[in-house]
Amino acid sequence: MASMGFIELSDLTKTFGETIAVDHITLDIEKAELLTMLGPSGCGKTTTLRMIAGFIKPDSGEISVGGEVLSSPEKGIHVPPSKREMGMVFQSFAIWPHMTVFDNVAYGLRIKRLPKDEIERQVRQALEMVRLEGLQKRYPSQLSGGQQQRVCLARSLVRRPRVLLLDEPLANLDAKLREEMRFELKRLQRETGITTVYVTHDQAEAMVLSDRIAVMERGTIHQLDAPTNIYEKPKTKFVGDFIGLSNFIPGKITATTNGTAVVSSQRGHVIHCRISEKMEKDKEVLVLVRPEDIEIYRSRQQLSNLFRAKVVECAYLGNSRDYRFNMGEQRVRVQSPSSIVLKDGEEAYLHFNPERCVAISA
Repeated sequence: MASMGFIELSDLTKTFGETIAVDHITLDIEKAELLTMLGPSGCGKTTTLRMIAGFIKPDSGEISVGGEVLSSPEKGIHVPPSKREMGMVFQSFAIWPHMTVFDNVAYGLRIKRLPKDEIERQVRQALEMVRLEGLQKRYPSQLSGGQQQRVCLARSLVRRPRVLLLDEPLANLDAKLREEMRFELKRLQRETGITTVYVTHDQAEAMVLSDRIAVMERGTIHQLDAPTNIYEKPKTKFVGDFIGLSNFIPGKITATTNGTAVVSSQRGHVIHCRISEKMEKDKEVLVLVRPEDIEIYRSRQQLSNLFRAKVVECAYLGNSRDYRFNMGEQRVRVQSPSSIVLKDGEEAYLHFNPERCVAISA
C-alpha cells in the first residue's frame, strides 16, 4: 500500500566522493507535523534537509511534497529551490545588515511585486507572530541574537511556505535564550500549522519541539518515533546512548513473558526488565537503565533488581547528586536527590525499577 505522508522521501541516497552522506533513507512526514532529524555531526541530517530544499540533488531516490515529485534522478525531475514554496532558516543569522527589520521581512514579498499595503499587512502579521511588533525600524545591529533569529523566522513565514526547514536555528544563541526560543518555535509551529523539518544535534531541543524524532547515524535512520518512545524504548544502543544518560549492562535472556524478560548479566546479576521487541531465550542483550531511574537504599529491601554496590565518586549538582558505583565489577551511574548523601567507599543497595529497565539487542 502506498504511504500517505505530506513530505515523502523514498530510498534517498547521496554520496560525496567516497563518503556516503545519506544511505537509502525512506521517510514520511505528515501535514502540520514537526519532525526533527537528530544526530551527531556528519550523520546526514543537514544533507537530507538540503535535498528537501532543493539545494542538493540526490543521487537516487525520490522527494515529493503534497503528491508532487520535486526530485527524482530516475525521472529526470529537479524542481529548483525557488519553486518549492519552502521557507528555510539557517544557523547563521542570514539577514541584510543594511536593511531595517521591516525591509528584511518584506524582501521576498517585494520580489513578488505585491501591492504596498498588502506587503505592510503581511509583514505586520509576521512580526506579531514572532513577537517583534514595534521593532520594524531597527537595524540588525540594534537587535539581540534572539531577535535576529526571529527576523529570520518572520522572513520565512511571511511568504506562507507549505514547508518550513530549520537547520540548527538556535545553535548560535546562549543557553537561556535557546531554552526560551524552543518554546517560541513550538508555539509558532502549532499556531501556523506549517509542516516543519528541524535539524539539530541537541537532544533537549528535539525532545521539547518534536512530534516525532528521526535519530540518525552514518546516513541512516536508527529509529523514527515519538520523543517518549525514543527515550523510554530505544531500539538500538546508539539511540539509547545518544539521548540522555545511560547505563548498559551486557547479559543474556534466560526467560521471557508478555513483554518482559529475565536477563543474567555477564557479572552474575539477575535483572528483570522490559523488552522493546520480540526476543528469544539465550539472546545477547544490553539492559539499559537510566541513572535517574535507580533508587538508592542504605539497607536491604524486599525488592527484585536490588543489588549491593559501593560508592566510587560523587559530584554535587545542586538539585541532585551524580554518583558512580561499583556493582561488583559493573560500573553504574546514579542520579539521586541531593538529600541522599553517601561518602566515597560507602556501601548501599541499588534498586533498578523493572518497569524502567529495557533490554535492547546487543
